[in-house]
Amino acid sequence: MPADAVVAEPRRRLHPLSPLLSGAKSIAVIVAALSWQTLSQVGIERFALVVAVVAVGVVIFAVIGWLNTGYHVVGRELRIQDGLLWRRNRAIPLDRLQAVEMRRPLLAQLTGLAELRLEVVGGGKTEAPLAYLSVREAAALRQRLLALAGRTPGVVAPGAAEPAPAAPEWPLFRVSNRDLLISQLLTPQAFLLPVGVAFVVMQFVLEGSWTFVGIASTVTAMAGVLLQPVRRVLQDWDFRLARDPDGRLAVRYGLLETRSQIVPLNRVQSIGVTWPLLWRAKDWLHMRLDIAGYAGPQSNDDKRSDRLLPVGVFAAGRQLVWEVLPGVDLAALATLPPPDRARWLHPFALRSFGTGLTPEVFVARSGLLTKELTMVPYARLQSVRVVQGPVQRMLRLATVYADTAGGRSGVAQDRDVDEAWWIAEQLSIRARHARAATAPAAGQQQPMLAPAVPGPSFAGQPAAGPHGAVPVDDAVPVDDAAPVDDAYWRRPSQP
Repeated sequence: MPADAVVAEPRRRLHPLSPLLSGAKSIAVIVAALSWQTLSQVGIERFALVVAVVAVGVVIFAVIGWLNTGYHVVGRELRIQDGLLWRRNRAIPLDRLQAVEMRRPLLAQLTGLAELRLEVVGGGKTEAPLAYLSVREAAALRQRLLALAGRTPGVVAPGAAEPAPAAPEWPLFRVSNRDLLISQLLTPQAFLLPVGVAFVVMQFVLEGSWTFVGIASTVTAMAGVLLQPVRRVLQDWDFRLARDPDGRLAVRYGLLETRSQIVPLNRVQSIGVTWPLLWRAKDWLHMRLDIAGYAGPQSNDDKRSDRLLPVGVFAAGRQLVWEVLPGVDLAALATLPPPDRARWLHPFALRSFGTGLTPEVFVARSGLLTKELTMVPYARLQSVRVVQGPVQRMLRLATVYADTAGGRSGVAQDRDVDEAWWIAEQLSIRARHARAATAPAAGQQQPMLAPAVPGPSFAGQPAAGPHGAVPVDDAVPVDDAAPVDDAYWRRPSQP
């Protein structure tokens, strides 16, 4: 049998309860769009009649859509067919698969169903969400897709169509719900919350609007004020991190909507660490992952699946960085600030900017009140840019951007122009060497996890990391004996 032979399998449908759940979601959106003013104008009876007619129409439309939706795996592709008037046939190459997430909204939890979401390279949004499947079927399909995505093209693993039962996971960290609640109270939104509630109540009392519409509008306005901190607590409730038997990162969180995400570590593009001002007294930080295929930073943060640590102490963050990027010690990432003449651009926050090169990652920090640190592995760099604005040209400064496929960039802000070009050259050289070192040999499988490296001691703060951080001004070329490639990088000649 040829290695590339495609095994045909019948098209499968979603769970029969899928139309009801999808219809309920659409009905909730339509009812929310109808204001309290509309209810007062048409009356409760007519309003209920309109909602009933809309509900019947939505359910009928959802059933028709369900009858025309199906999926099946052909070779190393997931193929999905849907649509009634406009039929769509999508083929998703599993080579581009970055992560698979299983979501269970409240109605799905009550009915024992789950939604499967696929994140692929270059996708601006979730690719082909399958809503809904039974929990068992969703878990089996996720395991199968991840197994196929990890294989080298042309190599057929025996029994790939029927994966073995998943082995137990190795737990890494669990966020305390108490810390999560306190962390949301230590945010500007929570501090302004009493002011917002008092304003809504004061406006209601002064207007003297005691009608049903007035009371309902006031309750709605107060709910909007309370929604943001409450929503974040519900989303990150019972946050857990673990390693699955294949070395991938397993993330689970949520209360009203539970999410279960599996991320291969070689898909991680960068790690961002944030120290909010009000959290520093408790030595807390927030960490995120940037994964190729997820929506960019301009998307709504509530819908993103990039959490690594919603809240935790520095020791926990340090351990997780070591787990995701072996060899990188968060306590030993040295950076250097921009030159003093950059103070014309940053009169108060100059020393909050910094840049460093370590043997494994490019490091950039910024922020005066809210401190941020970004770590970009060299092997994940997609492009390097050197940018100069008109004021920067007058001050002989430049900014270096290290772009990744995850949508965010490591930024060396306002460096000396000669230093900026040197950093860009170092990033390009190190990225080329890192990709060459991690590239699999012909006929071998791409490793899902970097080799194990002895971790740092988390009992205290060591003076230096396992490799020692290399500040940008003291870094040395990766390989001085490497041949010069004129087409690879060259600083343009000065006019």
